[in-house]
Amino acid sequence: MGKNTFFTGQPILNQLLSLIDRNSVKSLSRRGGYDRYYKYFDTFEHLVTMLYCSLNNCTSSREVVSGMHACHSKLFHLGIVSPPTRSTLCDANGKRSFYVFQQIYELLYKRYGHLLPDSRLKQYDKLFIVDSSTITLFQRILDAPSPGKMNGKRKGGIKVHTLIGATEQVPLKISFTAASANDMPFLKEIDLEEGSFIVFDKGYVDYSEYERIGKQGAFFVTRQKKDARYEVIKSKELSQKSMDAGVQSDQILVQGTRTQREKIRLNVRMVTFFDAESGRTFEFLTNNFSLLPEEIAEIYKKRWLIEVLFKRVKQNFPLKYFLGDNENAIKIQIWCAFISDLLIKIVQIQLKRKWAFSNLRSIIRLHIMSYISLYKFLNNPEKLCMNRGNNGHLKPGTLEIDFKT
Repeated sequence: MGKNTFFTGQPILNQLLSLIDRNSVKSLSRRGGYDRYYKYFDTFEHLVTMLYCSLNNCTSSREVVSGMHACHSKLFHLGIVSPPTRSTLCDANGKRSFYVFQQIYELLYKRYGHLLPDSRLKQYDKLFIVDSSTITLFQRILDAPSPGKMNGKRKGGIKVHTLIGATEQVPLKISFTAASANDMPFLKEIDLEEGSFIVFDKGYVDYSEYERIGKQGAFFVTRQKKDARYEVIKSKELSQKSMDAGVQSDQILVQGTRTQREKIRLNVRMVTFFDAESGRTFEFLTNNFSLLPEEIAEIYKKRWLIEVLFKRVKQNFPLKYFLGDNENAIKIQIWCAFISDLLIKIVQIQLKRKWAFSNLRSIIRLHIMSYISLYKFLNNPEKLCMNRGNNGHLKPGTLEIDFKT
């Protein structure tokens, strides 16, 4: 009987976890003391459990624990002799700091970051995008952006502030606040290299940060607020090419604040652009005076890339149900969703065959504990079909695989 090369010695979950250096995780745990009060359930086992939850779309701690107990023999390769109990998992989610999972994500990005840039966006290798996304919570753990409903369906929320590189489309930096918090403080946590561009929407209006970005030798592109006060210094003449692209005006402004606490006066550029597709007019604000006005508009359009990230994570790793009712447990689960997203992204870019992220995610979820060679199967999923005759039956000497194992 022929040997089918789709079989492998480890389940898909183990193959994904092989991308994470276990020794590095142990080193992080030792230096940070994250395993100090845990005799059996160390940081790596906690990571495996939460990634199983994220990749398998589990909605409760009971579902996670029961699922892992059902396939505990397949976890021996990871050194997990016995899956955790519900009380152990809930206790770890509440007490082990989410910061270690942030460090694990950063280690993973540092190791595989060179594989992530999209060559089609090579000209935007110094473009960074900032935005936030709100996750609604069922309990009043963090303040919601607006008063909760009487039926209790919206009692709290957590805001995920994110910085991404335009060519990579994975988070470079993440910060959490209550959903009711302002977006502007996140800009203070970001340092840019000279010549870099950063794009953000009107929620990040902070003239002192605009000034700091300029002093770093970097450039920002954002939208002008409707109530902004400014003085037009100069109106630049537009070329026919710019007008055909939709540019209506290109002006040099002086604007800033005049409060007693701080007096900021900035020389900025405002490009008024009409988008024919949406039928809307936009006013873009920047401190770059050399690029063509249509190029400024094109840079701001790349802001949609961060919306693609948020949509990808929320659709493929639903963050509607959390395993804990405290802030630390929620942050752990969010970080593990981003770790899962990065793991699948790493697999996706190493495949010879092109797969949509959602399809790849579905294959992994459905066969997460199956003994299938992930890369071989994804690169040639029709290989099994080639071993069938015209009547649909397997050819002699061919071994059939049950993908539901």
